[in-house]
Amino acid sequence: MTSPRSLLTLALLASLSLPACAATPKERIVPIGDVQGDGARSPLDGQTVTVEGVVTAAFANLGGVFVQDAGDGKATTSDALFVAFEDGTPAPLLTAGDRIRVRGIVGERKAGGDDTLTALHAPVIQSRGTGRIAPTVLTAQPADWERYEGMLVRIDAPLTLSGTDALGRFGELTTSFDGRLWQPSEVAVPGSADAKRLAADNARRTLVLDDGSTQRDPATVWYVKKNQPLRTGTVLTGAQGIVDARHGGWRLQLTVAPTIAAPERPAAPQVAGNVRIAAFNLENLFNGDGQGGGFPTERGAKTPAQYQAQVQKLVGTIRGLDPDIAALMELENDGYGADSSLAQLVAALNAGGGTWRFIDAKQGPGPDTIRVGIIYRSDKVTPTGKPATLQAGPFGERSRSPLAQAFARDTGKPFVVVANHLKSKGCSEATGLDADQKDGAGCWNALRLDSAQRLDAWLKTDPTRTRSDRVVMLGDFNAYAMEAPVRWLRDDAGWVDAFKQAGIEQPYSYVYSGLSGRLDHALLSPSLAKQLRGAAEWHINADEQDAQGYADGDATVPYRSSDHDPLLLGFDL
Repeated sequence: MTSPRSLLTLALLASLSLPACAATPKERIVPIGDVQGDGARSPLDGQTVTVEGVVTAAFANLGGVFVQDAGDGKATTSDALFVAFEDGTPAPLLTAGDRIRVRGIVGERKAGGDDTLTALHAPVIQSRGTGRIAPTVLTAQPADWERYEGMLVRIDAPLTLSGTDALGRFGELTTSFDGRLWQPSEVAVPGSADAKRLAADNARRTLVLDDGSTQRDPATVWYVKKNQPLRTGTVLTGAQGIVDARHGGWRLQLTVAPTIAAPERPAAPQVAGNVRIAAFNLENLFNGDGQGGGFPTERGAKTPAQYQAQVQKLVGTIRGLDPDIAALMELENDGYGADSSLAQLVAALNAGGGTWRFIDAKQGPGPDTIRVGIIYRSDKVTPTGKPATLQAGPFGERSRSPLAQAFARDTGKPFVVVANHLKSKGCSEATGLDADQKDGAGCWNALRLDSAQRLDAWLKTDPTRTRSDRVVMLGDFNAYAMEAPVRWLRDDAGWVDAFKQAGIEQPYSYVYSGLSGRLDHALLSPSLAKQLRGAAEWHINADEQDAQGYADGDATVPYRSSDHDPLLLGFDL
């Protein structure tokens, strides 16, 4: 018995079918491989052709279906193409497995950048029954995706999850062959041949997994299990779908949900030494009016409940790190009274018993909406002298003002901790040398370099008046390891990268658009570098998806307490 749906399908197809005289056996059926050709563009671009094949995927709102034939025997040509239904033209009710004959005009659809998607436009369709196309199995990354454009493939090679930021907005995951993707300016000088080579290699290795839809902010993403936590670095297997050129790169419009390995979440790091110093960007800790009202705030939590969840996650992170001193970034710049965000964070840390205190700089530091701060455990270390801040030049106006404080352990010699947060890469108001130079360093690179040089000069004046040559400046530099600000401090001014000193390979603290790197650094004076005993990052944030944060996630665990990973250093002092 024929189902009512099958009857409806046949009726729709009949209404779009070719005239009998045009669909005779004498009509030349062009192999799809001939339409695709072995180049980036079809050799038959602009011509009217007739093809026959099996629908391998009919995605609801991509504007067409993918059709594949049995192949032309050539390894260099794709055996599939996209049949486009133009705007305003009702799409026929087609499903995977329908065999159809299609006459249409060959055209290249822009896919972003230099990429195009070969398609048939103004199609006239005739049903030819049913059929089956088995997926082409890829055991490694192909040298050229063009060969598989539009085809149904299964990837029998592991894919590394490299980015989750587009999942909630577009239903996409960024994956990569052969491991994690790295920011080129993390490992090579921006604009250099090596940086360009790494950027090209990243593009080559990247494959976006898509949900077969253009819907914005989907309520669910069908190929991800509900409440399934996702972490950058996780391995995916069994990805199957249609190879599609869209939005400037290659992607797989999934037809089968891949297997996503359970994420491995790291335990809190341990470092040797008798003094532990941490740095942590809190991702905008704003507490309203400090009395339960004043929400939504300018940044950060939108409700009191979100703020309480944010504090709970941050407290869990700091307690897990168990530092003696912590340099903090992105605190609300609201003074040092009992209602300030800093005072209330310290009170939360001390709930149930604790010895946490904060450095009171009396004002600021700086006029920015956000500021840096320093907290410490009074039973472990003692502040020595007065705090010092720098507000000249770009500090306060653009870069956040740094805060320096000397400490001593027992009766030992003092050491200086400098909390730092340079200007971000956002391009608002950036002009001249501060505009994006298209070298990978983003905007405000010149200002960040100026800030780094002024910071170095300031610290050479002994701002804490302790005559200590044991200094650590740490925090969010908003610059990757090979960008000018960090490179100048390290290579020209003689500061020592704590993670290189500790022998840590491929450290990272931030994941942006699927690329991993360090925005957060710890730089040591040479004398203090000799006393470093260990360095670690706690990868609980950068790898986690936004959905695990305080707004939607579990407040009882520290994962995604911020968008930056905290770092921890151990010293013998």
